[in-house]
Amino acid sequence: MIHHVSIPAKDPQTVAKVLSELTGWAARPFMGPVPGAIMLLAEDGQGTAIEIYPDGTIIQPGEGEVQGHMTRTESQAYFPFHFLMTLDIDPAHVKAVAERAGWRCLQCWRGPPGKPQFELIEFWIENRLMAEIATPAMAQDYIRLANAAGHDKLMAELRAASAPA
Repeated sequence: MIHHVSIPAKDPQTVAKVLSELTGWAARPFMGPVPGAIMLLAEDGQGTAIEIYPDGTIIQPGEGEVQGHMTRTESQAYFPFHFLMTLDIDPAHVKAVAERAGWRCLQCWRGPPGKPQFELIEFWIENRLMAEIATPAMAQDYIRLANAAGHDKLMAELRAASAPA
């Protein structure tokens, strides 16, 4: 289980407000090493949270016995990081929240070209960091695929479909 993720934001307060509206999670100042950081707490008994750090915050390793630490650097336009979370929510509400924030939102399917496997909603935080949102019904198809057996079965199907006749 992944208990928390951390994301950058140009405006952590606004991102926290929008994500709190979307998830229903409690937003609290994060009393960590970076001023202006905020935590969204799911209050699910598992410690599930999203940490929101001011843009340009990075975590870098320490040396020897010194633990990793946070520092600031230049902002980035986009990130290779994203996350998928299931919320018991109406997709129309997700789209409405994104529209009010001025953020891109798109309901779409994922999978190999021509073989869609699961549906989700791309929710673009500040139009530069992607969060994928699934309803419980959408998540069923993802869960069916997101394991070794499901992955191997799909790969075998794709190999068989592309094999010369």
